[in-house]
Amino acid sequence: MTTPTEDEGPGRVAYQGAPGAFSHEACLDLRPWDEAVGYETFQGAIEALLSGDCQSALIPVENSTIGVVEPAASLVREAGLTVVSEAWRPIRLALLGLPEARLSDIRTAESHPVALQQCSKALGEMRIASVEVFDTGGAAAAVAEAGDVTRAAVAPARAAEVYGLSVLRNDLQDFSDNRTRFVLLSAPQG
Repeated sequence: MTTPTEDEGPGRVAYQGAPGAFSHEACLDLRPWDEAVGYETFQGAIEALLSGDCQSALIPVENSTIGVVEPAASLVREAGLTVVSEAWRPIRLALLGLPEARLSDIRTAESHPVALQQCSKALGEMRIASVEVFDTGGAAAAVAEAGDVTRAAVAPARAAEVYGLSVLRNDLQDFSDNRTRFVLLSAPQG
């Protein structure tokens, strides 16, 4: 990802999700000089860029396991935004639960639909039901807040630190080479 020029300085980069989500993690790793600003939807992140509230947006558009990430890819295409750069990032899914939870306690796993698709085989083998929510970081926050040892989140392992959870299983993804392509967007000039 490109670094800012002296004229630009740090800015605000929009992403979809809550702190601890894969997109938030990508912002911290790829744009550490910018303030990462989360929005509940991909549309919200793109609108923040178009309105000038943020100077850029980092959006996932493709995954090596499931293909095109929708609705993100369509929204990016339809908005007519400029792709400044792109990066493929490894996606390692972790099953996160309360500190006192054991893997055998877990009955449901909450996450963004795209993340759940990337580990559907593993969850099925463990007989854990998938529950779709708006985002991976938000799932971790909800599990922490609920205080229910039968609920878990599928999220980055770093989300466990953010929300005081434990990693019950690492590398939950069905394919070891699971990667997502993120695009850095800027608003059209002129």
